[in-house]
Amino acid sequence: MANYPHPIIAREGWPFLAGATALAAVATALAGWWSAPLWLVALFVLQFFRDPPREVPAGEGLVLAPADGRVVLVGSARDEHLGRDAVKISVFMNVFNVHSNRSPVAGTVENVWYHPGLFLNADLDKASSDNERNAVHLRTGSGQDVTCVQVAGLIARRILCYVGRGDRLEAGQRYGFIRFGSRVDVYLPPGSAPRVAIGDKVSATSTVLATLPGARP
Repeated sequence: MANYPHPIIAREGWPFLAGATALAAVATALAGWWSAPLWLVALFVLQFFRDPPREVPAGEGLVLAPADGRVVLVGSARDEHLGRDAVKISVFMNVFNVHSNRSPVAGTVENVWYHPGLFLNADLDKASSDNERNAVHLRTGSGQDVTCVQVAGLIARRILCYVGRGDRLEAGQRYGFIRFGSRVDVYLPPGSAPRVAIGDKVSATSTVLATLPGARP
C-alpha cells in the first residue's frame, strides 16, 4: 500500500468517469451542443475523484489531516471505540473537496470497526454517533493510540476502507475513500495539542492537525 505513486484520478472514480464521459459523447453525437450539461456532469465527476500527491510534513508526534475540508469541531470528547476521553478533531468534506482519506499518523492498525447507521448531514455533531461510519485504531511506534473514523453524510452512501488488523500505515498514506460528501473524526490521546481551530480549511496529509503528548516542538 505505497503512498505514491498511484493514479492522480482515484481508481474509485473510473467507472463513474467512464460512464459520464460515454453518455456525454453519445449525447453530443445525437444532439450537438444540447449535450453541454452532460459534459459539465463529467467535469464534476473528474474533479470529485482527483487524488493529488501531497507533501508529508517532517516532525515528531505530528497528527496530519486525514481529509481535505473544513474543521467543524475541536475539543474534548469520548472515544467510544477505545473507551477513553480524547481530544477530537473533525473535518467536514463537501462535494468539491478531495475525498481520498489518508492516515493521520504512522502506525499499526490494531482494529477496524464498521457501524451501519443513518445518513444525516455530516456537518452536524450527531453524525459522529448516528451515521454510518468506519473506525480505524492506529498505534504509533511510541505507543500512542489514535482513532480515525470515516463518517458517511447526507449524500455519501459508500465508505471504502482498504486496511485491516495488522497492516502498517505511514503518515499520509492513502487508506480509504468516501464518495460524495462526508466527514472524518480523529480521536487523540488526552494531552494532545490541537494546531487548528474551528472554521480552518485543511488539506489531507499536508496540514498538521495536532501534536501528540510528549512530542518535542
